[in-house]
Amino acid sequence: MTPLDQIAPAFRDMAHSIVWASVATVDREGRPRTRILHPIWQWDDSELFGWIATVPSPVKRAHLDAHREMAVSYWTPSQDTCSAECAVQWHTDDETCRQVWDRFANGPEPVGYDPHIIPMWSDGATSEHFAVLRLTPYRLRVMPGAVMTAGEGEPLTWKAS
Repeated sequence: MTPLDQIAPAFRDMAHSIVWASVATVDREGRPRTRILHPIWQWDDSELFGWIATVPSPVKRAHLDAHREMAVSYWTPSQDTCSAECAVQWHTDDETCRQVWDRFANGPEPVGYDPHIIPMWSDGATSEHFAVLRLTPYRLRVMPGAVMTAGEGEPLTWKAS
């Protein structure tokens, strides 16, 4: 098992280079649903958090009300993969929404972008159609493609105690 301080930067860097993630939630009846989302990750040398700017759709709300967990998976054609299994919290308060809006608007390329490009968010961070998901990973995995394709090294894994 890899210590968090070694895997978190590797996870963040790979995730930010890939940008788009396949994200899975589960409904009340245990049925999974996936969607493509764009998390941005924050590592402060002790804790890793993900932030997702999203429309608070009835489906997402119902799934996260039933199961406050989410699986996030990234992949590239060169077989680089990383994943995070996370506890999730909704945030709709103006302060958090503004902070996350600014995190995306001022984020490094290619993960940063201007959230105004989403038509439903033309009113900005306080739009009723804008909400934030905070992801707290309890399991991480990072596997450069060379691990699978050339047998070089091993995947990095971490699990919260």
